[in-house]
Amino acid sequence: MFSVGLTGTKLGCAEGGCGACTVMLSRFQTHTQQLLHYAVNACLAPLCSLHLVAVTTVEGIGSVARKLHPVQERIAKAHGSQCGFCTPGIVMSMYALLRNNPTPKMADMEEAFQGNLCRCTGYRPILEGYKTFTVVRQIYKHTVKTHSCQNTHSHYFAPFDPTQEVIFPPELMRSRSLCFRGDRATWLQPDTLEEILRLKWKHPDARVVVGNTEVGIEVKFKNMVYPVILAPSFIPELNSVTHTEDGVVFGAACTLSHMGAVLRQAVETLPPHQTEVFLAVLEQLRWFAGQQIRNVAVSRTNWVSSVEQGINRVTGLNPCLILVGSKKYTESQPLSDSDASVSVFFPPQTQFVSAFKQSPRREDDISIVTAAMSVTFTPGSNVVEDLRLSYGGMAATTVLAKRTANRLRGRCWGEELLQEACSTLAEEMTLDPSVPGGMVTYRRTLTLSLFYKFYLTVLQKYFTEVKVPHSSYSVISPFLLQAVPKGRSQDDVLGRPMMHLSAMKQATGEAVYCDDVPLYENELYLSLITSSKAHARIISVDTSAAERLPGVVCFVFADDILGSNATGPVVYDESVLADGQVTCVGHIIGAVVADTQLHAQRAAKAVKIQYEELQPVVTIQEAIAAQSFYQPIRTIQKGDPEAGFKQADHVLEGEMHIGGQEHFYLETNATLAVPRGEDGEMELFVSTQSASKTQSLVAKALGVPANRVVVRVKRMGGGFGGKESRTTVLSTVVAVAANKYRPVRCMLDRDEDMLITGGRHPFYGKYKVGFLNSGKVMALDVSYYSNAGNSMDLSLSVMERALFHMENSYNVANVRGQGFLCRTNLPSNTAFRGFGGPQGMMISESWITDVAQSLGKVRRLNLYMEGDSTPYNQILDQFTLDRCWDECLSRSEYQQRRAAIDLYNRQNRWTKRGLAIVPTKFGISFTAVFLNQAGALVHIYTDGSVLLTHGGTEMGQGLHTKMVQIASRVLGIPYSKIHISETSTNTVPNTSPTAASASSDLNGAAVQNACEILMKRLEPYKNKNPKGSWEDWVKSAYFDRVSLSANGFYKTPDLGYDFDSNSGRVFNYFSYGVACSEVEIDCLTGAHKNLSTTIVMDVGHSLNPAIDIGQVEGAFMQGLGLFTLEELHYSPRGVLLTRGPGSYKIPAFGDIPTTLTVSLLRDAPNDKAIFASKAVGEPPLFLASSVFFAIKDAISAARAESGIKGPFRLDSPASAERIRNACTDRFTKLVRELNEKSVFTPWSVQV
Repeated sequence: MFSVGLTGTKLGCAEGGCGACTVMLSRFQTHTQQLLHYAVNACLAPLCSLHLVAVTTVEGIGSVARKLHPVQERIAKAHGSQCGFCTPGIVMSMYALLRNNPTPKMADMEEAFQGNLCRCTGYRPILEGYKTFTVVRQIYKHTVKTHSCQNTHSHYFAPFDPTQEVIFPPELMRSRSLCFRGDRATWLQPDTLEEILRLKWKHPDARVVVGNTEVGIEVKFKNMVYPVILAPSFIPELNSVTHTEDGVVFGAACTLSHMGAVLRQAVETLPPHQTEVFLAVLEQLRWFAGQQIRNVAVSRTNWVSSVEQGINRVTGLNPCLILVGSKKYTESQPLSDSDASVSVFFPPQTQFVSAFKQSPRREDDISIVTAAMSVTFTPGSNVVEDLRLSYGGMAATTVLAKRTANRLRGRCWGEELLQEACSTLAEEMTLDPSVPGGMVTYRRTLTLSLFYKFYLTVLQKYFTEVKVPHSSYSVISPFLLQAVPKGRSQDDVLGRPMMHLSAMKQATGEAVYCDDVPLYENELYLSLITSSKAHARIISVDTSAAERLPGVVCFVFADDILGSNATGPVVYDESVLADGQVTCVGHIIGAVVADTQLHAQRAAKAVKIQYEELQPVVTIQEAIAAQSFYQPIRTIQKGDPEAGFKQADHVLEGEMHIGGQEHFYLETNATLAVPRGEDGEMELFVSTQSASKTQSLVAKALGVPANRVVVRVKRMGGGFGGKESRTTVLSTVVAVAANKYRPVRCMLDRDEDMLITGGRHPFYGKYKVGFLNSGKVMALDVSYYSNAGNSMDLSLSVMERALFHMENSYNVANVRGQGFLCRTNLPSNTAFRGFGGPQGMMISESWITDVAQSLGKVRRLNLYMEGDSTPYNQILDQFTLDRCWDECLSRSEYQQRRAAIDLYNRQNRWTKRGLAIVPTKFGISFTAVFLNQAGALVHIYTDGSVLLTHGGTEMGQGLHTKMVQIASRVLGIPYSKIHISETSTNTVPNTSPTAASASSDLNGAAVQNACEILMKRLEPYKNKNPKGSWEDWVKSAYFDRVSLSANGFYKTPDLGYDFDSNSGRVFNYFSYGVACSEVEIDCLTGAHKNLSTTIVMDVGHSLNPAIDIGQVEGAFMQGLGLFTLEELHYSPRGVLLTRGPGSYKIPAFGDIPTTLTVSLLRDAPNDKAIFASKAVGEPPLFLASSVFFAIKDAISAARAESGIKGPFRLDSPASAERIRNACTDRFTKLVRELNEKSVFTPWSVQV
């Protein structure tokens, strides 16, 4: 599609896990004479599979120039597109749904989005915009209140007319076999059963492919080659569905989505006792992958899934189908007549069947443990005649707990049977401590917990005379804006919820990202050669095999760098290319340059490197033991902590580990370098937050002055800090290669990006807190250790910000904090939204929670007040945190919720609810003083149009939109007259990174300055012609030879802090917010539901309320991932095991709190920023910790049931594993803990 100029379909992961590449396929089914429309992941759809299929991309349904389709318009106008990289995929998922069902229910829409991810918006505005298509226009699952003036009523949008869609090409309404021979594979697509049997006999090793959901992964990531592929999709018999007396028979090529539709219809028409198996299968199908995968995956090829990256377990369907006696086979078995179908049988009337799945994320996730269980009773009794317990995730393949089942046959279904079952299962379901995927204790406990759920369900449904304890019912149940001032001109858009300027282009796929720049003539592609060892000397590099591959042009190694190989954003302690030694897995050793991406990547994999391995330091604890630290070690102290501890009535000590986080911007790192042919000039198109730093480091590597390098940034598909400094890791290498030959391009694959670029710093905190009987905190001593990785990068600044937020919002008179940067052999960790602040505040909330668990409510008592002084001696003025706190208490109905939760917890044993309210105080400014400056350049052309550029970059946060709003206000013209083309180093020099939440403040003031200069120049002409138009004044000034171009500049005043004297002003001001969250946990599995969240955020006088609310929601959801879901797993040798959406889970649509209320604090002007506004990008992220501490509150209630009270350690994220293991009960005691003294190598370690 790129070759024909269709760049709207985006590549986000190449494994079918993010949905950015979603397109709609349309196929005429000759056996049913019906037309089928379905969404698929383009990254997994082989080109040959499109034979006789119509493909519709986002460009095919509408455009800005022609007309937007209602699906495109509604996501744009509802503010559902921020960076926009995921938007085309979401648009196409919705479009495919409407083509099949023009009046869907909300549940249909939520199901359609299970395969789509968004890292920016927090999902709410997308659902709000698209719910206008549904039959009942109210959210089925999520109640969302945003107190905004945005309009998402259906009459606000263009009407949707399903009769006006593109027709299916008649020439594709036929059936015909296909034989396609490529360089490495032959694709055979027969259209009869006889033909495929003949071909399979002729090619016994041929791989049978329908949806390519497994083979596509193997070819891409495992370098598998299948010389012959059989594609049976068009064979009528393999697509048929037959209803028999025993059940339903599905053709082996029936997709999972079709299977689900058939079974749902059967459930509605058949007697309840005949649908037990159907319901169990449907429960597993509901959570199996995303809709795009279910639309092409088939039951035959998805029965058994190999271990992928250590944690891809047996699919959820396998235990269920094996259990009920369906035909059993795997992908590796030869195709025969008997393989043509999959049968799902009716169970006997005395049989009960149930299925379970536990995974890190409920939607579109690979299971940790799955189970299917069936019991058949002797008629008229509660005696077990037959019992089958099938588990996935407890071995390489699905296993039956035969020993347990045999011991329970003939027993009565009751408490004695339960005890026997749990004891036997604990002995039978064992795992090796080094098993791939880890979580050994948790997985073993789940086998017991899931059986207990099954036991209770059977009791409730079949033995009504046996009273199930009421406390056990729940575990078996399916789990304001500020007003715009009156009299404001409609042309003045400042303070109004204006749509993101690029939203419509993003919704139509017309927005241009780095890799969308058209190909240059003779352009080459680069692929990186990276280290597979965490710490080693390079003995030799053998490129001979790669040199013989087609398309290879050259290789790039350290010797090819004409300038300096030393690089780094602050300290030059890194190398552009490794020279003699590697210090992490993913360390870039060299690169291959070839004529195509495919050829370059194949050649890079063919390069052979010999190493002499050295001992790596991987974890924080290993670094502490080895005293492997970067200098300096930072300390902040105020008051006398020792004296404070003596005054305290109580002293508590604790510790906590906070895991790292992958940025998972949907657009991976990309660079296009174009040599200009003279004077060493080079132009780079880069997806970066830091154009000037890219310019300087590229110039350094090339050995030329910075004025020979121009860096251009149109927009980014997300950044979040990950593109502040680490983009230069790629751009310098691409520039070196381009300087050697011709234009060179590289966009990293998702697994490469995750491996190479680092993420949020993992933190380990130790604290000691002293407090009075009243709850007043008197003293705090805290030490932070961060895993910095193999270079300094920005780690010192990250640690400094953590220390500046070590007390969060609490006034502690005597406090000491120390920060240690651990030097390890991991890829260098870097900036991430919050920049150390969330880690610092998380430890703070941990110790205040410990105090609260000892004494009760203490947060409000210890909150700062106006005029208080921070540990770094900055006085708090214009303080609004107390207002945010009180308003959040009121809006959330905290007291009523607390009482209701206490009642719920008394009535329910195996599910518990928790509630937490958490404040945040986030300092706004770069802590490096020199970065607090910005420039802008404004041109007015003689037709009255305005071209604006500034030093900030657009990554979805709406910065360009706000800058246009500011210019519109100052110039007094409609925003439609103002245009921003790009950010470039040849227009505004020496720019600071777009980071620290300060970009609107800095660049906005610079834009204001430039516009005011121009308005002063135009003032005489306005006075001379007061009734004239803007164009009249501009032309008059031009003919009078007045410059219509101006540079603007701004620097934040009165900043500067000295660590030695603990004096100076660190921040320009603070942003405040408070969140209250309620959750429900399943004590048996560790799963949790986000029931409600109320947020009150102080953003001053909002420049754009719609954008600011989007930032609050997006930051909150990103924080939700950090604190409850996202886990990076590293092997003990420093290998990242989670390298894509299949194994690393960010929040999805289904993770939004059921009720989400976001309010912006009214009447809170900020005189320290542009037009009384406040920064909003980073501050709200920490408010998601309210969900973490609500979970901890619920766990406390569960522990109380077992007689355990008081503070306890819960590391972040609060994963299902950690929640379950913390809820100590009789089942966890049956599963013996691993012997700490036993010698074994764990699958992953806590870094």
